[in-house]
Amino acid sequence: MYFGPKFELMNPSGPGWINKFGEVVRNKSGMYPDFSTLYANLKEYGFVYGMNVEIPAFITIEHPPSEDERAKINLLVALYFTFSIERREGDFEEFLETIFAFYRALNIGRSSFLNKLLTGKKTSDKLETLIDSRVYLDDNVITRTFTSVITNSLLFIDVLTFRYYLRGEKDLVAQAQKLEYLTINITYHALNAKEKNKSDEKLSQLFAASLTFIDAEEQKFDGSYRQILMENCSPWENQYFLDVASLTVWEDYSLDYKESQYIYGIGKDMGFEEKQIASSLEEITIFFKKNIDKITFLKDTNLAVQFYDSMARVVNKLILRNSKRLQKELAESKELVFLISKGTVKELSASEKKKVQDQLMDIFKSVPSLAIFMLPGGAVLLPIFIKLIPTLLPSSFDENRVVKKEENPQNKDYKKNL
Repeated sequence: MYFGPKFELMNPSGPGWINKFGEVVRNKSGMYPDFSTLYANLKEYGFVYGMNVEIPAFITIEHPPSEDERAKINLLVALYFTFSIERREGDFEEFLETIFAFYRALNIGRSSFLNKLLTGKKTSDKLETLIDSRVYLDDNVITRTFTSVITNSLLFIDVLTFRYYLRGEKDLVAQAQKLEYLTINITYHALNAKEKNKSDEKLSQLFAASLTFIDAEEQKFDGSYRQILMENCSPWENQYFLDVASLTVWEDYSLDYKESQYIYGIGKDMGFEEKQIASSLEEITIFFKKNIDKITFLKDTNLAVQFYDSMARVVNKLILRNSKRLQKELAESKELVFLISKGTVKELSASEKKKVQDQLMDIFKSVPSLAIFMLPGGAVLLPIFIKLIPTLLPSSFDENRVVKKEENPQNKDYKKNL
């Protein structure tokens, strides 16, 4: 689908990115004539499957987007165009107020920590913080990242619940709980319909770690979900369940008889014809063939290594995107620079380590995009930050750094970035 010329660059990890998004989609509210068209595109991007491999072509970013940035962009695209389709207009300020009210009604962002971050901010800034909390998993970014690898795999449930909210329905939390309950049950029983392998287990962990409204450990997988599924009358919720089931049983571009029997069984429970079920299976096959190298959970990597690499990429991205502000803050923190420099050649004392942590936290408070460091367990990221930080500091800090051939010390831009 062609979306017209590209727009100004957007930085989804910097402050003000939601307002920039508002400029990008100005006069574009009619881009999707119906939810069917939107859903098809979100499936191509991987958002429906919880694997964000692409973003819309009409959004341009200066740097290649990371997995969490793709998730944030696709979530906002999905929410905004769902709003414009349901309300038949695309006033962006009204959208901001509506989506913020929606998340508050869902009790997202009401933790004491997030409340502190939200105090005194305008709506777009608050929404940036809330979306970060959804993508980075608002419970405990460190422990849950081990299984979810940064992004929330069930973010499309936000979109379905938002659509429900826009239609004036009540009991939002109960609706979100029902959607999560059905999704996790479908995943569980679809996996039981096949011989499990390591990828299956990681997929199961990925979905379980992404739950927001229910506790997977307290769920009973006794098959009673099938009755709820049969009584569910929302066609797009059912389409999502069918696609999740197809995603779960996919393996080596083929399905054995037992797996297809399960898919066709729940598909018929939800009122789908055989050709619609076959289409869902074909679409997931095409998606994997096209994007298999981009899908993290399929890579057979030690989870601890995967965690470290993932978080290193996140911290590296945050340093890159906020380099100017960090340079300024570090320049004003001579004691911190001295202690970090000292720590490269000898062990710091407990009190010195505490000073480093406290001063870094003060810096993170001044740069909104670095709020991830202040989440519960965020201090675990500090060693990664300190390891990557020398490129921001004066060359005298890191005398042994080898200048790459493409770096020209005489170049003004190079000097400025040191």
